[in-house]
Amino acid sequence: MSRVCELTGKGPMSGNNVSHANNKSRRRFLPNLNDVSLISDALGQSFSLRISAAALRSVDHRGGLDAFLAKAKDVELSAKALKIKKNIAKSQAA
Repeated sequence: MSRVCELTGKGPMSGNNVSHANNKSRRRFLPNLNDVSLISDALGQSFSLRISAAALRSVDHRGGLDAFLAKAKDVELSAKALKIKKNIAKSQAA
């Protein structure tokens, strides 16, 4: 399972551990990923996604999964999230 947020595309970053003696060694900064179930109002269905805590706050701020995916860029979304976005667009068009 990759350490990448399914909604924002946020992934690991690299940097340095710096000791008191100013010695530097490489380290990784991992995103704070959580397994959550989000409900789509348009589809009336819940989806299990692995997203970052920041993405979860963004989903709440925008007013739910449907509103978040409507504004999200396709490049940042995972294949699973893209499929959900297209299904929501189809249901709202009909």
